[in-house]
Amino acid sequence: MILLLLALWPLCDADITPTVPPASYPKPWLGAHPAAIVTPGVNVTLSCRAPQPAWRFALFKSGRIIPVLYRGVSMGLAEFFLEAVTPAQGGSYHCCYRRLGWGLGVWSHPSDTLELLVTGGLPKPSLQAHQRGVVTAGDDVTLQCQRPDNIFGPMRFALLKAGAAEPIRLRTPAGKEADFSLQTVTVGDAGNYSCVYFQTGTPFWASQPSDRLEIRVRVPPGAISRDYTTGNLIRLGLAALVVVIMGALLLEAWCSQKESPRGST
Repeated sequence: MILLLLALWPLCDADITPTVPPASYPKPWLGAHPAAIVTPGVNVTLSCRAPQPAWRFALFKSGRIIPVLYRGVSMGLAEFFLEAVTPAQGGSYHCCYRRLGWGLGVWSHPSDTLELLVTGGLPKPSLQAHQRGVVTAGDDVTLQCQRPDNIFGPMRFALLKAGAAEPIRLRTPAGKEADFSLQTVTVGDAGNYSCVYFQTGTPFWASQPSDRLEIRVRVPPGAISRDYTTGNLIRLGLAALVVVIMGALLLEAWCSQKESPRGST
């Protein structure tokens, strides 16, 4: 019996290690809900969405050859549920999908990497801006995240923004600090920022988030005037286009009514 099971094992497990797929097998998208940065104990759903109907999905974690989870579905979306996450479940994830008819062991190209960060395992860093106070739209702003002096080893840094489900910047510096550059800032860059640092290997610990840093963006009066003028020109152009279309429709209706009596005699 043992020999029989050993003989059947390659057939049952033949599709675990993906082979390189053709370029025509586009990659899926991987996202996290409610967020990719969470505290321990939160339930996290990783959603893998394929650009075409799929038959099977697999979730991979960095450092492991065998998928950590499978889903068999008959559509283009699979959800992987991680209940009450722990720091050990943090790390880099990606997903792949298969379709019926593909060769044995062939998976799609992998999705972009998703960093799942379970915070609280390490003390929080500090975050500061090189430019203090209100910044002017169009300027460049550098935010520096620095970990405590008593934390050693290679770490990766992530810049977070309130309201964003995933890190907006990632850095792997050689030292204990990482610089994040916000170039040519706009009003949309205003908000509250924080940062974390995390291990890229087992046990995948991530720090507590830094204290929040508010970035306020000032728009010069001249820029407001130019934007307002441009907006007015766009609105006037659209209004003129509507008038032309309405005129054409009225002219067509008038011509139709004028030709109607002749057609009825």
